[in-house]
Amino acid sequence: MRQLIFIFLWLTCFSCGQSNSGLSEYNFPRPEAPNVSKKTSEKYKDLSYRLDTMFLKMVKYSGFNGAIIVSKNGEVVYQKAFGIADKENKMPLTDSTMFQLASVSKVVTATAVLMLYEKGLIKLEDKFATYFPEFPYPEITIKHLLSHRSGLPNYLYFLNDVVCNKEMKLKNEDVYKLMCERQPKIYLKPNQAFNYCNTNYALLALLVEKVSKKTFSNFLRDEIFLPLGMRNSGTILSMDIFEKSISKPYDARWKIIDAEAADFVVGDKSIYSTPYDLFLFSEALFQYKILKAETQSIAFAAHSREKKLSNYGLGWRLHDFKDSVKKEVFHNGWWHGYRTAFHRRLRDRVTIVVLSNQLNRTAYQTYKIYQALAADTTKYNGEGDDD
Repeated sequence: MRQLIFIFLWLTCFSCGQSNSGLSEYNFPRPEAPNVSKKTSEKYKDLSYRLDTMFLKMVKYSGFNGAIIVSKNGEVVYQKAFGIADKENKMPLTDSTMFQLASVSKVVTATAVLMLYEKGLIKLEDKFATYFPEFPYPEITIKHLLSHRSGLPNYLYFLNDVVCNKEMKLKNEDVYKLMCERQPKIYLKPNQAFNYCNTNYALLALLVEKVSKKTFSNFLRDEIFLPLGMRNSGTILSMDIFEKSISKPYDARWKIIDAEAADFVVGDKSIYSTPYDLFLFSEALFQYKILKAETQSIAFAAHSREKKLSNYGLGWRLHDFKDSVKKEVFHNGWWHGYRTAFHRRLRDRVTIVVLSNQLNRTAYQTYKIYQALAADTTKYNGEGDDD
């Protein structure tokens, strides 16, 4: 009887969460439970319940709409999807629904560049102009681009007249060509200070193509996605964004946000994936499958001396970067209706992925997940752990 009462209250809470978004008439089914072993399920049962309760409240009171995965020591402890992938066609989010990663794409782009570095095909101190001789900023290096210390202006601003043209599909080649033609004034001298800029990663995607002799989309597919089993990942250039498996972006009033010219520039954004695929990517890094420990130590090092509390590495933001216990490498993203968060705590192999396709800042509240993890009292017997 007590179990029946609990199930009724739980379903009532979930239903309230949906009605709060003004979309209760869709009556979406709850996604399937994550595919985890019975041992893992029992081991993290209390933690999973705590996280589920937290996200149900976020759905009910904050209108959260998205998908989540949380893992620890290589085990998935929580995986759920809440809400709507396609309002017009009444499609719910599932664990395999793909999201535009926005600036979380920079993590993948940086990894691709560092893979070329490990193969000896590039050096981080190489000038970008070595590979693109017409580039009008000869002192900017690959490392400057990776660490956002190039001083370049954001193409979204100096190409505003092109970006706002919804009839055009702006490509990375177009950004480079127009930079060479217009030669916009740089904001800062190279390596003077940290200045976050999408242009850096649009250019890095071109570098990957030039050096690997593959399209950026194909390089990611061949070198990262397929080898790691990331079956639901790709770029906007390698897929049909109107497929049912891809979530639609919505604003705060649930109005769909149409594509624009800049959507088709890749590297700085426009990579699509799922929480589970990003978990696979994170685990591949933890297990040094795609980048060596020495290379990751360079990527996770603070490269901006003027930033004292938080910092930026090579494609990663850093939090508590001077604390070996709390150190976190992460990236958040925002583009149109998508809000994305990809956080990794190195000491205990924690991975947190929160992806949302609706204009809502709750996707960034990963600190609540860390609080739930801190309250976890799971006792380990050493089996399956990799400390």
